[in-house]
Amino acid sequence: MEKTWRWFGPNDKITLDMLRQIGVEGIVTSLHHIPNGEVWSYDEVMKMKSFIEEHGLRWSVVESLPVSEAIKYGGEDRDRLIENYKESLANLGKAGVKTVCYNFMPVLDWARTDLEYPNGDGTSNLYFNKAEFAYFDCDILRREGAEKDYDEETLARLDELRGCMTPEGERRLVENIIVKTQGFVNGNITEDDTAPVETFRKLLGLYDGIDRDRLRENMKYFLEAVMPVCREYDVNMCVHPDDPPLQILGLPRIVTCDEDIKWFLDAVPDPHNGLTFCAGSLSAGAHNDVPALARKYAGRTWFVHLRSTSVLPNGDFREASHLGGRADIVELVRIFEKTNPGLPMRVDHAPLMLGDEKMGYNAGYSFHGRMLALGQVEGVMATVDRDIADGVI
Repeated sequence: MEKTWRWFGPNDKITLDMLRQIGVEGIVTSLHHIPNGEVWSYDEVMKMKSFIEEHGLRWSVVESLPVSEAIKYGGEDRDRLIENYKESLANLGKAGVKTVCYNFMPVLDWARTDLEYPNGDGTSNLYFNKAEFAYFDCDILRREGAEKDYDEETLARLDELRGCMTPEGERRLVENIIVKTQGFVNGNITEDDTAPVETFRKLLGLYDGIDRDRLRENMKYFLEAVMPVCREYDVNMCVHPDDPPLQILGLPRIVTCDEDIKWFLDAVPDPHNGLTFCAGSLSAGAHNDVPALARKYAGRTWFVHLRSTSVLPNGDFREASHLGGRADIVELVRIFEKTNPGLPMRVDHAPLMLGDEKMGYNAGYSFHGRMLALGQVEGVMATVDRDIADGVI
């Protein structure tokens, strides 16, 4: 697999020269300065592509070309926004950028409650505390009927949390769930938003009456509309699984498990409609057998995210070492190197370590932690590739 790295553009504190020195081959990035829904012009695409190539690297994957909320919930503006999306895809294809990672998650991209959960060795990781998330949902957001979505154990933990939560703790939850993990991803809420909870409530309101079936219909409508452009320019669309792969905040989530993946691949059977195989997102669902999913869908996977999680009995989960957790990255490398070896792969969320926490990196995207993870995965890849060459696997 091609060793790639998610990079947030020329203002990223991690430079392309640094990435080239640590063995990165391809860049995963986006045109973050262009607002959601606007066209990515050919000139803007080429400007980014040329900048990357001037540093001896290639623009391997767009992550992401955001799908506007109105496309997801089927708003009046959806057809115009889809036309803009198609034009952006065409310009990427003309420029030779052929892989586009996107998501179809309503409102909330990925969710964590703690961005610096301490580990015993002095590092820290991302963490999802189900009771804390329930507190955000029920007591901060005050979503109507929210408590019905949680089991008795989580509600008992929620009651305990209510007895000790502080204003500072509430502020931290808001920042972690809807500000620091979202602004740099999809732009729905930014760090200078003065009323993020109110903004978030309004976004949730856009999905009133949108259930799982309706969201699926809207995803199919979108994919059928863009596939002709993908065929013309040989651009692969690959959807990112929902993170976590669970129903949250009363929103439908439709890329959470085997049945979901099979549905969207079958609904639009064009080979340019594919999957971003995010081992971390999938492993956060205890219902998912991650290696089994990799074996089943390797042929329709166009991009791989390698990370792993550990799921606790109470439903909490934490980011694990890239050599630990329940994703079984060693086996995933065996599967993808054997069946689809040319895929771009990037290591994903990694620990904060060796001063990363002081650098202001985007949540989950440390330098030293990801560099360690890349070294671990590169060693696994080298071993697997030798075994393949020797006929061992």
